[in-house]
Amino acid sequence: MTPADQTPTTARIAFDAAISAFGRAGREAVVTMLAMLATLGCAMAIDAEPGPAVLAVVLCLSFARSHLDRDLRGRLEAAVALPIVGLLATAVGMLLLHAPWLGALVFVAGMFASIWLRRFGPMTRRAGSLIALPFVVILTTPHVPSQRLGPLMAALVPIVVALLALGWVAAFHALARRLRVLPPAQAATTGIAVAPTHESSLRPIASTRMAIQTAVALALSFVVGYTFFAQRWAWIVLTAFIVNSGNRGRLDVAYKSVLRVLGAAFGTVLALGFSVHLGSHDGATVALILAAVFFGIWLRPLGYAWWALFVTLALALLQGFEGRSATHDLGLRLQEIVIGAVIGVAAAWLVYPVRSRNVLRRRIADALAVLGDAFDPATPPRTRDEVLAAWAQVAQIAPAFRASRWAARRGEAAQPADWIDALHACIDPAIALLEQGTAPPVEVRRSIGAARKALREPDQLLPSLRQLRDCLDQAGHGRPEHADTA
Repeated sequence: MTPADQTPTTARIAFDAAISAFGRAGREAVVTMLAMLATLGCAMAIDAEPGPAVLAVVLCLSFARSHLDRDLRGRLEAAVALPIVGLLATAVGMLLLHAPWLGALVFVAGMFASIWLRRFGPMTRRAGSLIALPFVVILTTPHVPSQRLGPLMAALVPIVVALLALGWVAAFHALARRLRVLPPAQAATTGIAVAPTHESSLRPIASTRMAIQTAVALALSFVVGYTFFAQRWAWIVLTAFIVNSGNRGRLDVAYKSVLRVLGAAFGTVLALGFSVHLGSHDGATVALILAAVFFGIWLRPLGYAWWALFVTLALALLQGFEGRSATHDLGLRLQEIVIGAVIGVAAAWLVYPVRSRNVLRRRIADALAVLGDAFDPATPPRTRDEVLAAWAQVAQIAPAFRASRWAARRGEAAQPADWIDALHACIDPAIALLEQGTAPPVEVRRSIGAARKALREPDQLLPSLRQLRDCLDQAGHGRPEHADTA
């Protein structure tokens, strides 16, 4: 079969995968919205003021994205730790209001710790997520002082709302999985604790580098924000954090920052336009916030820019509860978003940078290792899902490399995006060959081994992957005489 014959099949599979992801994202958006509405109703019953309602929306979105309700143990850990962490975060929020520089110092230290803890394994990784969540909520949720509650109740209400949000998100997700609206929760990865034995002071391990990068970006953001944007520093800090979160290498950070700025620019313009026309209609504003969150979750599979657009729209409307005039904020807000993105990119590129090509080569190596095991008669058989999961790790970072290739206009003979495309072309014939259930040809196993060796010589990687694709094509279309009978 020629490459031209393969193109429709690959395109159709890619299209079906996109439709499936889009449908799943729509179902997740509906489930998250139901949890939000339930939490919002409870929050309004406790205190019918904007503060608890805003907090309910932000926390439900955060819990749904972080999957802290993955299993019973995770839910119990979150329920026990959340009140403690929430009280600490509330104290940090008060420091940011009344002792800004001290509050900034504690905030940066807390975020550094939440990322640095990832090195010690799954339990501390979950603890890091619990620590980070309330700190991010401080940035996204405007300070709306209660007019009806005393100081003690005002401090306890956020904790109650957080527990309600966790409970409703867990309940609706569990119900959706039981009804098969959502797929079963994937078990948290275990046994991947990263011991610090190989760390050196000159080249820390990845989690430490990410923690240092984030701390530097946040510190610079606070300095710039407090110095030049005293009343609106949160947007700079928030943007710098978002750009650095989930750092998959320098190129990924730069790519995400561009999408963040473009999406945030459109989202800000929309938010300010709505604010001008709606004025102080809180009910309509809440409806728009919920709609923005829904579309942000639903359209995220189409690209990060859509997520940035709708989340920025929701956050801008949330911060409109502070009572500031929207018509005077457009220019400043866009400046702050751009400044935060520049700070985040600078930290990722200059402070213990993670080379994107190294990340890509590591993920391609993992995908080839899965293929090698899948076609090794001496190992337990691999499933289609395992091969697709390994490919998905490569696909996560593919958009940044493809954008880089487009920007470079093919200036190099071979670019990393070409490696990704060549590996992608191997996936369909590999799965087809696996599903035949016959012993794999020797040539296939040799080609996989050659591709794995070529990772040490990047100039040879693209030809090796293309050779693997051709070998898989031939093996899947009638060459039984080469089958391994050993």
